[in-house]
Amino acid sequence: MKAKLARLFIGLGLVGFLFFFGGVVKSNAAAWLTNSSPANGQCVISWSSRGTLEMAAQIAGPWITVSDSANPYTSALTTSAQFYRLNQTVDATTLHGKVLCGYQGWFRCPGDGGSQWIHWSRSTSTIASNTLTFEMWPEMSEYTHQYAAPGFTHPGGARAYLFSAQDQQTVNKHFDWMQDYGIDGVFLSRFVVTVASHPTNVLNNVRNAANRTGRTFALEYDMSGQPTNSLFSQLTNDWCWLVDKTHITQDPRYLHHNGKPVLMIWGFFSDRFSPALANQIIDFFKTNATYGVTLVGGGEWWWDSDATPGWASVFRRFDVYSPWNTGNYYTDGFGNKYASTGYWSQDLADATAAGMLYLPQVYPGFSWDNLMQQPPGTSKIDRLGGAFLWRQFYDVANLGVDMAFVGMFDEVDEGTAIFKVSNTPPTQGYFVTYDGYPTDWYLRLTAEGAKVVAGERPNTPNIPILP
Repeated sequence: MKAKLARLFIGLGLVGFLFFFGGVVKSNAAAWLTNSSPANGQCVISWSSRGTLEMAAQIAGPWITVSDSANPYTSALTTSAQFYRLNQTVDATTLHGKVLCGYQGWFRCPGDGGSQWIHWSRSTSTIASNTLTFEMWPEMSEYTHQYAAPGFTHPGGARAYLFSAQDQQTVNKHFDWMQDYGIDGVFLSRFVVTVASHPTNVLNNVRNAANRTGRTFALEYDMSGQPTNSLFSQLTNDWCWLVDKTHITQDPRYLHHNGKPVLMIWGFFSDRFSPALANQIIDFFKTNATYGVTLVGGGEWWWDSDATPGWASVFRRFDVYSPWNTGNYYTDGFGNKYASTGYWSQDLADATAAGMLYLPQVYPGFSWDNLMQQPPGTSKIDRLGGAFLWRQFYDVANLGVDMAFVGMFDEVDEGTAIFKVSNTPPTQGYFVTYDGYPTDWYLRLTAEGAKVVAGERPNTPNIPILP
């Protein structure tokens, strides 16, 4: 896999290379490297995204990692350090140091190879103000392929468009943003109720985009809605098929941990199925010699105190546990809602005692009034200009945990998306916006949160950047 690099060439009079002083160079990558005009035999290099600074005496290499390279980095101009680049390729061998976003990838539009509105409208044939199932209108200006939403116009009358995840260009754009801002990658949702025919369109799009941008990815099976009498067989048959036929775990961008592919299975709630079925699933994925994984369990946030017979041991059998926290909040003395995180410290202690890693789940806010056909504003958990999300990153880092799961990258149905969302959505419906903050504000906040969680910048209780 070709490394994703941004290069800054600092010349010392060598003929035939790009000599660049006091400016910016961007090459085959999202990050920009900037150097000040060299003075007193030194230059100061800064860069716009996350990555590892490398240097070389010549452009062909060998390239050497610059250790302890704070941004900006002051360097002496020497014959051994004439060229610098930022290697943005994410390490896919470990969960440590990762902030990964959930990626639904379930949005479809007529004309994308099919003829249905899926996850945009409760009617597959029509999209209208009374059929909407999503809460946030995506900012569409950067998409090459756009699908017209009949009857919807932005303020001023411009026609409104949506995207399809069946389209490789859509997924490429999303992964470009991840690379641009320094987000490590995704857990791609794969819904057990839909996998009987082994669909791979969105999966292939994600694989291609991850390899193109140097991001990492892993699958997240969502067990919701699958009949319990066929859950185990449908789940395991699909995973075996993917491993055998698509060689998914051999993809260089597929996330591994402790030498095994990472797989999240989501939906472990004690009221959904028996502990016997839960143990059967865990047994297969933890012990099978061919198809075994580093198993991340996703489920109820109250797992640590659930007294349902048989479930206490189930919740302590994963390699990693990630409590689903979306919608779990408290209200402060000023009427502001914040995500409940006070239980995390005890969770971490008990997960550690059980031999598990702990993967906190954070979310930026919430709203699903269109999806649930409720009056506008009924379900909204306000984002507070990003303070709602940032406080969770702060709490993760204070735990000493070096990983987090952001729910979600593209989930506009429940108003938890962090990708670019329009602040001027169509007027023919109710939509939640970013309240005038830049459309990339939550991409930027997530990237800053990733730096804090990975130990790349100090942890601060207040947002450390300006809009």
